[in-house]
Order: sequence, then structure tokens, then C-alpha cells
Amino acid sequence: MEDTVALSLDEVRALAHRVLAQLGLSERQIGPVAETIVAGERDECGAHGIYRLLSCAHTIKAGKVVLDAEAVVHDMAPALVRVDGGGGYAQLAFDLGRPILSEKARNCGIAALGLNNCVHFAALWPEVEALAEEGFVALAFTPSHAWVAPAGGTRPLFGTNPIAFAWPRPGTSPFVFDFATSAVARGEIELHRRADKPIPLGWGLDPEGNPTTDATAALAGSMLTFGGHKGSALSAMVELIAGPLIGDMTSVESIAADDGANASPLGGELIIAIDPKSFLGAAAAEHLARAEQIFDGITGQGARLPSLRRYEARARSLANGVRVSKKLYDDILAQLG
Repeated sequence: MEDTVALSLDEVRALAHRVLAQLGLSERQIGPVAETIVAGERDECGAHGIYRLLSCAHTIKAGKVVLDAEAVVHDMAPALVRVDGGGGYAQLAFDLGRPILSEKARNCGIAALGLNNCVHFAALWPEVEALAEEGFVALAFTPSHAWVAPAGGTRPLFGTNPIAFAWPRPGTSPFVFDFATSAVARGEIELHRRADKPIPLGWGLDPEGNPTTDATAALAGSMLTFGGHKGSALSAMVELIAGPLIGDMTSVESIAADDGANASPLGGELIIAIDPKSFLGAAAAEHLARAEQIFDGITGQGARLPSLRRYEARARSLANGVRVSKKLYDDILAQLG
């Protein structure tokens, strides 16, 4: 059994702050980035927890993050806002853009936030969940690096290109899902490589385009989309609406800009917020209550409702802290010199 280290969530947060400060990231960016890492570890999303400190370290040392980035807000239209992240992490840009997005969505019923020129390394669910906690229906999309072959192809063209969605629920936590349009998040393959474990068939191809269970070969070759042509079409959609639509890079352009550094992707993100009260007025509560019948219909037949596993994990972590791989913990401490 793998050796583990017990940490409280405050200790996870302190560790993230120490490492990011040691790496030279500005205090203004450290807070939002650290909270995203804490959220991943808290919700037992291992590929998005403190493991991401290693990718932050690599990306920063490669010179692919502007350490003292100053994000700039551009108010484009009554229902549109863009934030130029200045080459810094997307978390700071989202923190600046979110209250403006919320205000515009309240005023117009629907609004969109484009994040440009941002480094992306984390899941999207913290962003849409935060908006749903305010009462919005929210969606988010972002390309990444060209790691994923289109259905029927063998060469990387798409990113992992996640889609996230959140729905506010009265009296309980929002319904949230966040999934890569690739068969699995790239971090999952990287974790298999670190543990010297085979990956399932269907996750990736080797550099010659052959199906493989070797994590290293898949990372060197190409990943696959989920659901064949369906996942491939959704991935193409993400490329378009979070790339050219908002004036930012495609996954092919992002990996070209990376120039072999193997750093975190640089590019754009599109976030949409919809206010049910604007659509429904005084009937909003009635219709949100009707939506609960769908969730009851899922759980009532023993099916799993996306996001419940994370909330259950969150309750455990808030009560008991978390356990992380000792090897991973030691590798992170090594970043402190």
C-alpha cells in the first residue's frame, strides 16, 4: 500500500502558498491559485489537487507565466465582458471578471465573460459552482494544448477541451458537472505514469497511432476523445467558442507557443451565466422546484448524480482533512529547495 501523509485543509493551503511564493508568483495571484488547488484536494479530485503544484512549478520555471501579471477588464457591451489575464493564471482573471459577469447577467438575463491570454491548469467546476451559488445557471469552456486526436485520426489536434455546467438548487449544493471531451483528463494519465500503472485501452494512442496501455507512450502520442465522433464534435465546438470566437488561441496554436516547454496551456476561456429569475420572474422558484424532479428521478433509481461524490468527499475532508501520497508530498517539498 502506498505511504500517505495526513494534512488538514489549512495545511494544504499553507503548502500551496509556500510553494507558489517560493516560485516567485505575485501575492495577488497566489490566493486564487491556491484556493483552486485546495478545492481539488478537498473534493478528492487528485489530478486537480496539490499535484498541480508540480505543473505550476514546471510552467513557472519554464518562463511561461507572467509572475506579476496585472489582469485588465474590458467592458465590451451590456452583456459582454472580457478580461485580459496578461499572461498570468486564469484564476486571477476570473476573480476580477466574475462580479461584472454577475451584474451583467442580472441586468440582461444572460451574459458572457471571455478570459484571454491566461494560463490554465485546473478544473472548471470551481468557477461554475461559484456562479451557481449566486443563483445562476453557468457554463464554461476552454481549449488547452493539442494533445487529442479527432475521432478517426491519429495526430493531436484538439485539447482536452473541458465543458463545465452548473445548476442552482434550492436548499442544497448546485448540480455540477465538469468533464474533458477527451476520454480522460491528461492529469489522470500523468498520475498513472507516476505510479507506473497501465492505462485502460481507449485512453490514448502511441506515437505510431496504435492503441496503447502505456501511459508514457500515450503522453508522447495522442489522447482520444470520449464517445468517438460525439466527443470529437464537442471538442471542436470548444475550440471554436473559446478560441476564435473570443479572439484567442486554438489548442494547436497554444502548443506551438509552448515551443516544447511542456508547460500549462495559454489561451482563452468562455464563461456564460444565465439568470433564471430574468427568464421566469416570480415563477422562478416554482420552475426550479420542478427541476428537482429530474434529480430525484436520477437518484431514485439508484443512478449517480454528478457532483454528489465531490460533495460527499468535501464533507469528509472538512471533517477529517485529507491524505496525500508521500512521494507526491516529498516531490512538492523539493520545490522549496
